[in-house]
Amino acid sequence: MTRVDDPADLVLVARDVHFDWAGLPLHWVPGEPVGTHVLNVLHLLLPAGERFFVDLFTQALPRIADDDLADQVRGFIGQEAMHARAHDEVLDVLRAAGIDTRPYTDQVEWIFGWLLGGGWEGQGLVERLAVVAAIEHLTSVLGDWVLGASALDDADPVMLDLLRWHGAEEVEHRCVAFDTLAHLDDSYLCRARARLLVAPVLTWLWARGALFLTAADPTCPRRARWSDWLRLGGRGLVPDPFAMAWQVARWFRPGYHPSQDGSTARAVAYLGTSPAANR
Repeated sequence: MTRVDDPADLVLVARDVHFDWAGLPLHWVPGEPVGTHVLNVLHLLLPAGERFFVDLFTQALPRIADDDLADQVRGFIGQEAMHARAHDEVLDVLRAAGIDTRPYTDQVEWIFGWLLGGGWEGQGLVERLAVVAAIEHLTSVLGDWVLGASALDDADPVMLDLLRWHGAEEVEHRCVAFDTLAHLDDSYLCRARARLLVAPVLTWLWARGALFLTAADPTCPRRARWSDWLRLGGRGLVPDPFAMAWQVARWFRPGYHPSQDGSTARAVAYLGTSPAANR
């Protein structure tokens, strides 16, 4: 299934991006220290998951009989490895500013190990791939959102480029995990069960991360509150929680496919102009 604006001959490649963090302000969303840290949670949360994604899809490759899908999986693996590396650089910047992220990232590593490392009883490769597919659905929704988030246009340009480059590649490869799962086991029950597990865990982790960062930053005036998500979402500075809930609900439609959301054409257009991707 493809959208009419999607290039038919898209080939996934890992872009060797480079970012210069020397001039990054700690609060890179102007006038919004809390909003900055709500988004900063992505740098703490995503790399651990992406490293597990790389490992799982490397394991799955020998079981994929479709050559075109196998090529897409190889591109997906390369892109996810680059995403993890880029976000790890931001953690170094936060540490240099006096924010030790390890108490939170250590917990994230443990939780992803439980979700994706075979930590719960009876979990095989297919069940773990279903979890990845459910996570990738949400990251592609976030990617499509950040590509169109004009409210962030005044944010630090280097950080905005990282988020939009990453978001564009999430949109670009949004079907790979889903199609791999369907190729190995096209079970609606498996897909639905993974979503019921992933949605509350990621919501809790993001909220916990926002609380952690706003408490760990001595220059942040207060800790994050749930009301901040509504306030910031209303201004377009973070994803709207009601829109995210609607996307979660769409996953349960029996005929749903990730190609029905997002625009590969817009993602590829941004990647053609991204300073980091073209440097």
